[in-house]
Amino acid sequence: MSVEELGCCGAYCKTCPALKAKACRGCKLGYQDGARDISKARCKIKVCCIKKNYNSCADCDIYKSCRLIRELQQKNGYKYKKYRQALEFIRLHGYEKFLAIADKWKIQFGRYE
Repeated sequence: MSVEELGCCGAYCKTCPALKAKACRGCKLGYQDGARDISKARCKIKVCCIKKNYNSCADCDIYKSCRLIRELQQKNGYKYKKYRQALEFIRLHGYEKFLAIADKWKIQFGRYE
């Protein structure tokens, strides 16, 4: 289990079909060891999170008022609600408990049973 496999926005890359199929390199993978250059990243949420050395937006003091994460979470689509749920779960219960649940998912989000 690793928080590096969690996207800053709450998507869990480790169980994402796109990452498994090598159609995506993951949200944060490669930035910590310098294999990827954060200055070339297009996702503003990722850039902000990585530059502040956060594991995810759940670590941010201004999470509840952050314009970047709120714009993403207000998009139409079930997955955006699930990403928000992931961050809120992490804020309440921590990364260890989140990862224990998320490692059982089949896609980048799932249930909290």
